[in-house]
Amino acid sequence: MKTALKSAAAAVAIALSASAATANTVVDIAAGDERFSTLVAAVQAAGLAETLSGPGPFTVYAPVNDAFAALPKGTVDNLLKPENKDQLTNVLLYHVDDRKLTANMIPSGSNYFKPALASERLCITAGSDGVMIADGTGEMANVIIADIMADNGVIHVIDKVLLPGTRPACH
Repeated sequence: MKTALKSAAAAVAIALSASAATANTVVDIAAGDERFSTLVAAVQAAGLAETLSGPGPFTVYAPVNDAFAALPKGTVDNLLKPENKDQLTNVLLYHVDDRKLTANMIPSGSNYFKPALASERLCITAGSDGVMIADGTGEMANVIIADIMADNGVIHVIDKVLLPGTRPACH
C-alpha cells in the first residue's frame, strides 16, 4: 500500500513539474477546466484558439458553462453553426481585452473598457462588492473568480455571457 501511494505521489509530482515546464496560455487553462467546456467549444468553433494561445497579452472574461446554459434555449447551438461564425466571433471578442488587467488594475468605480471587439464597450465597476461588468444588454456579470494567471494574460471567471449591443451606462 505504501509503495502504491509513493508511486502515485511521484507520478503527480512528475506531472506537475512537466506541466509547469509547458506554456499555460489562457486557452490551455480553460481547456483544462471542465467549467469552461462550452467556452472552449465556442473558441474552437470561431477559430480563435490559435490567436488566444499566442503571446498576448490578453484578459479573458470567461463565462462558466452555467452562464451559457442561462442563455435562451437554442442560443448556443445556433451560435456554434458554421454560418454564424462571425456572430460567434464577435460575442467571444467581447470577452477579451488586449491588455493584461489583473483585478487590482481595475480602478474603483465604474469605467469604460474597450474589448477586442473594438466597436463595443464594457462598463466595469469595481467596489466593495467585487467586480461587475455591464454588457450591451445593460445586464451585469459578476466576476466570481479573479486573477487566474496565464503565461499570455489573465482570466477572470464570470457568471454571465457578455453580449454586445447598446453601449452600457457607466456613470
